[in-house]
Amino acid sequence: MIDFIVNESGISTKFGYGDLVISGDEDQGFRPFELLIASIVGCSGSVFQKILEKQRTHIEDLSINVELERNPEEANRIEWLKLNYTIKGYHLNVDRLYKNLALSRKNCSMIRSVENSIKIEETLQITELS
Repeated sequence: MIDFIVNESGISTKFGYGDLVISGDEDQGFRPFELLIASIVGCSGSVFQKILEKQRTHIEDLSINVELERNPEEANRIEWLKLNYTIKGYHLNVDRLYKNLALSRKNCSMIRSVENSIKIEETLQITELS
């Protein structure tokens, strides 16, 4: 169970590693849509990285950039996310990377939780280092 406190500046909770403050005002805390996106990216990225590690695919760098579309006529709901993965490494197997990304999607609880309400696309930009 997680307890939240509601006050005039937003909603907050305490975790073992720090406080989380949520607010519609970006000067007061994280905005709810930022946390939703961060949850999706954090889950997907960490599952993808674990799969790569298990398959002994060594990468030098992995970053994820997110594009999004919100619908102002529907309470500004998130309609679409595009997760752009950038991977740098040596001797990368492109086909395997795409298969691993598909596998990570199937095993990411956050994507699975929202996939019927938010369209999520994923791309890979692969840089082979020499």
